[in-house]
Amino acid sequence: MRDAYHDELDKLTIKLVEMTRLVRSAMSRATTALLDADLHLSESVISQDEEVNRLYAEVETSIYELMATQQPVAVDLRTVITALRMAADLERMGDLAEHIAKIARMRHPESAIPAELRDTIVEMDQIAERLITKTGTCIATRDVELSKELEADDDAMDLLHRRLFRVLLSPNWNHGIEAAIDITLAGRYYERYADHAVRVARDVVYLVTGSRDEE
Repeated sequence: MRDAYHDELDKLTIKLVEMTRLVRSAMSRATTALLDADLHLSESVISQDEEVNRLYAEVETSIYELMATQQPVAVDLRTVITALRMAADLERMGDLAEHIAKIARMRHPESAIPAELRDTIVEMDQIAERLITKTGTCIATRDVELSKELEADDDAMDLLHRRLFRVLLSPNWNHGIEAAIDITLAGRYYERYADHAVRVARDVVYLVTGSRDEE
């Protein structure tokens, strides 16, 4: 019976790692759609978010069943609670990628990103993908030191987010209010995506150490 119980805990980890893979792919494809005004790609990101939602629902259901039937304590209790938190953050990351894809769809056939900001958006996507790749590894291996590396990557994302605003507030901005709104929203979605990845990493640290020291 206990073997079956721990098999279920292992399955939770597998599903969480699969969610990281899906939301990484979603962000990569959403960014390409945003930069290239690719309607087909944006539609695929939007429609495939349902797969992330499905996995989240499976994780949630499994956790509630485990808590009801196994009454986990100590480390096992910490495992199921943090798994639920991680799944919620990953599901939200999928939503943020979907929001970026919707900006691309809304502005099609034009690109929502002016030429002078394309490099910044590419950098933001690269950091986002690096963060979620590390997050998946952290979940799979429970690597505390790797989890702590995400803080530096998040700082880099914040710097790029501020760079966007400097361009938008420049007197040389000549793309109008509509484009400024699109870029403001997109920048916020990348920044929040990074924040959720950091939250997942912090949950890994908590799972391993039992401490929520986030300094």
